[in-house]
Amino acid sequence: MVESRPMRSPPSKARLARQDDLGVVQLGWLAAAVFVVSAGYGALMPLIPDWLRPLMGDADPTVLARHVGYLSGIYTAGILVGAPLWGVLADGLGRARVLLVGLVGYVASLLPLLRPESVGVVGIYALRGAAGFFVAAVVPVVPALVAQYTPQAIRAKRFAWLGAMSLLGFLFGPGLNAVADRLAGLGVFAALVQGSSTKLVIGLSAALGALMMLGLAATLPAPSSTLDAGPSDDDGPPESRSFTLWLLNGVVMFVLAGFELGIVLQGQRHPELTSREVSWMFAACSLVMLGVNAVLFFTGLLERADPRRMLAAGMVLGIAGLAVLARHGSETWMYVGVSFTAAGTGIVLPTVAYLAAGSARRRLGTAMGGLAAAAGFGQTLGSAVAGWLFGTVMQSSFAWLSIPLVATLAFLLIPRQWWPANPALLTASPSSTETEP
Repeated sequence: MVESRPMRSPPSKARLARQDDLGVVQLGWLAAAVFVVSAGYGALMPLIPDWLRPLMGDADPTVLARHVGYLSGIYTAGILVGAPLWGVLADGLGRARVLLVGLVGYVASLLPLLRPESVGVVGIYALRGAAGFFVAAVVPVVPALVAQYTPQAIRAKRFAWLGAMSLLGFLFGPGLNAVADRLAGLGVFAALVQGSSTKLVIGLSAALGALMMLGLAATLPAPSSTLDAGPSDDDGPPESRSFTLWLLNGVVMFVLAGFELGIVLQGQRHPELTSREVSWMFAACSLVMLGVNAVLFFTGLLERADPRRMLAAGMVLGIAGLAVLARHGSETWMYVGVSFTAAGTGIVLPTVAYLAAGSARRRLGTAMGGLAAAAGFGQTLGSAVAGWLFGTVMQSSFAWLSIPLVATLAFLLIPRQWWPANPALLTASPSSTETEP
């Protein structure tokens, strides 16, 4: 007699589309995409004057510098407009699809710059705005994908790793120019780019973007949509916390942008502070932030510590660094102030991203897109305000920049005024964020 067995119902479409965790290769490609867009920004920004000079003839250096600033602003504006839009589309159409579209657009916005004379000054503005717009499809969607497919127990380490890759990209970007200078003199490359290292940097940036697009297309999980959301997603943190995190991210990026501009302007006002020393200060800032990310990555501190205390500690360090910069009397104390400020922001930004990853899966793209938009808005406003401040009160501007951090710290010390009423949300580990088997 043949024993009858109960028939198993076929797996649902949502379960077929779901993957428990990212593989090493998948995670590597996602981290590499963050690295490439960060490196591209750092590599291309110094080239903007080279694109403009042949098109503007004998333009005054002041006018040229103004255009460089405007082009930097329009790139940030592209991120500000694009990030929330791409985040919402990613939640509805699938994050993998939106990420690939962003990389395609990023590469397409670079290629016309190989012949800037064919697009003109207006075309360069349009292309830089488009680059920012399409990068905004990469910056928030990568962490949303990582959060979606990562168990909560190891999420903090992966977010710290993503932050480290972004910082490494910014550090590598200027180095790409040095590599291009070497390659442009070699036979095969010299023939292709006619000895122009500028064209080679653009070509290398576009090639790396295309490589990321192909690698991600081959390795990403099946495109997901809102059908992937589990039933427990409705129990995720309320949208009020997302708004709180967006505001916090914008405030910190406002201060960071003003702080970085202040370092540049200090170099202009103090003849003994050379551009090389200013560059070393920026390198020190990036290295300190990278070191903080490494500590978060290797220790899993975000998973064990109270996020509110982590944020408060970062704010205190940032305020202390700005106070030192406002009163410094030597280059050594400037390095101390830069290091403290960099350490403080290096704690706050990954913590905010980690908390945002606790959003319900169906809202991850929106949450991360809002973070990126808030960062873009904070950077734009911070640069503008800092430029006015340093033209008015000079070095004391660092003290004025600390005021938003002091106000934010005061709210952090009163949880019911700053966080949702449920204290369980402070752990950023709601059961709804666990990946279902």
